[in-house]
Amino acid sequence: MKIHAPRLAVLVAALAFGSAQADEVQVAVAANFTAPIQAIAADFEKDTGHTLVASYGATGQFYTQIKNGAPFEVFLSADDTTAQKLENEGDTLKGSRFTYAVGTLALWSAKDGYVDAKGEVLKENQFKHLSIANPKAAPYGLAATQVLAKQGLTEQVKHKLVEGQNITQAYQFVSTGNAELGFVALSQIYKDGKVTHGSAWIVPASLHDPIKQDAVILKKGKDSAAAKALVDYLKGPKAATVIKSYGYEL
Repeated sequence: MKIHAPRLAVLVAALAFGSAQADEVQVAVAANFTAPIQAIAADFEKDTGHTLVASYGATGQFYTQIKNGAPFEVFLSADDTTAQKLENEGDTLKGSRFTYAVGTLALWSAKDGYVDAKGEVLKENQFKHLSIANPKAAPYGLAATQVLAKQGLTEQVKHKLVEGQNITQAYQFVSTGNAELGFVALSQIYKDGKVTHGSAWIVPASLHDPIKQDAVILKKGKDSAAAKALVDYLKGPKAATVIKSYGYEL
């Protein structure tokens, strides 16, 4: 049977639309991983044909959204406990969880020379405001409180703390000058072996619990080829190169 051109065009457009929908993957991304996933997304789309649609925020807030039915198919957490909790509660594709990065905490100021290489600026306590992410929702904020506790500084600085909802907001408080310094993710200020702006102390991992960041396919993504492709891609060499370039360990 001959199909007339207009009908053929409509059929092709419908098929293309269906394919585009099927090839999108909705991803909840911990805020600290914003820059790396944006870099990875471009390669992922080029290499697989799938499109990554990312939302950024605090891990604890994403947990609540996922439990309330948010349409995410893959979750890139900032810790290894939230993804495991979702797995235990039956909200994930079993066997899909893995650690995609190990994060590094940094004490940072937008001012050159303000933060010394050993973080002594904290003990000197001459600053007015210290920015951290909400420790109840953001693993990097929790790590920051652990550093302060180990340094014996919790009581001294508690009235100076400025809390961001997530690590992006904690960074913004410092970058805009609303806080002289703050605890941020190294990935926000680091690229290819060096701090890109301001001054920073890269916090030794021994001062806080490991920031193991787990990825998992959520129940809504269990039948998605794009979701499975993304998880596989994050385990591959191209993604590893990008992840390391932002100061993460694997």
